Amino acid sequence: MAGIYIHIPFCKQACHYCDFHFSTSAKYKDEMVQALIREITLQKNYLNGETIQTIYFGGGTPSVLSADEIISIINTITGIHTVTSDAEITLEANPDDLDRQKINAFRHTPVNRFSIGIQSFFDEDLQWMNRVHRAAEAEASVKRAQDAGFENITVDLIYGYPLLTDAKWKHNLNKVFELGIPHISAYSMTVEPQTALAAFISKKKQPPMNEGQSANQFNMMLDAIQTNGFEQYEISNFCKPGQYSRHNSNYWRGVQYLGIGPSAHSFNGDTRQWNIANNAKYIKSLTGNTIPAEIEILTETNRLNEYIMTSLRTIWGLDLDKLNTIAPGASTEVLKTARQYFEDGSITQNNNIITLTAQGKLYADNVAAGLFF
Repeated sequence: MAGIYIHIPFCKQACHYCDFHFSTSAKYKDEMVQALIREITLQKNYLNGETIQTIYFGGGTPSVLSADEIISIINTITGIHTVTSDAEITLEANPDDLDRQKINAFRHTPVNRFSIGIQSFFDEDLQWMNRVHRAAEAEASVKRAQDAGFENITVDLIYGYPLLTDAKWKHNLNKVFELGIPHISAYSMTVEPQTALAAFISKKKQPPMNEGQSANQFNMMLDAIQTNGFEQYEISNFCKPGQYSRHNSNYWRGVQYLGIGPSAHSFNGDTRQWNIANNAKYIKSLTGNTIPAEIEILTETNRLNEYIMTSLRTIWGLDLDKLNTIAPGASTEVLKTARQYFEDGSITQNNNIITLTAQGKLYADNVAAGLFF
């Protein structure tokens, strides 16, 4: 099984914290859709004939596309690949795009899952982030999607930024629970280089993020999701039983995926490749039937370290037996390095599976890096 990711590189405006590739001009949207379709065709052999079980429209803001444009992209995929009848097809959307007309149009596409970028239910926080939508639109968009029959919904929330008091964070979480949303992705506010937020902080127009606040609100969230019947199946992802994001779970489990669009990444077990992060150059290259990608052939060490990094983030953990299928004897080396993390309470082991403890989840990337080859 494999997945396909389609990057839609358009947004109405730039959020202050975002460093993803996008353009605030949709001038070349039609040409971009045709370039995406052309790349799908040219990349038809990358996944070696694997059956597709997930399709994910990310961005950017995929909800700026029309239902007909979404259908044309999906039809191209199904015309080339074998797609399972129960494939999870996710569309990332901003609340301001999801009016009743747009939602009803999406009901006539194969899209069966929405990922809605709410971030907060407080107007002042949304304005601070430079989000387009407002709090009332966030709640209304979820209810409209549910009324139209979309039950498989996930929302994004952000915590750990100066405006977010613990009381406001508790309200945001409770609002999601009240709305009956089965999946939450929640991220600590990070300051990425070359973003507006980074510039504001360097010029002392904004205070830096507070790690203590972030850790406290992370722990608040863990208590709240457990109380409300959610499980944490990945560091930043929480769901009702069985409501995992199948697409993102595949990333963490090392399943092959094809990335389509500018800046999109692909992985087929042997190689990793990534497309140029420039809309005009991407379109020009595809017009000439050339994929504008760089390719890296993965070494044994690459594959070991990538598996350690991704698997440790999940409820399924790091499988020592799987490590040995990548490189015989690798588990022995990892267990030697892991001794310090067992001793400080960051990780635990059950049979051949190593998982992070609650304490270890606060330092997941550091623990993983410490186990690298």
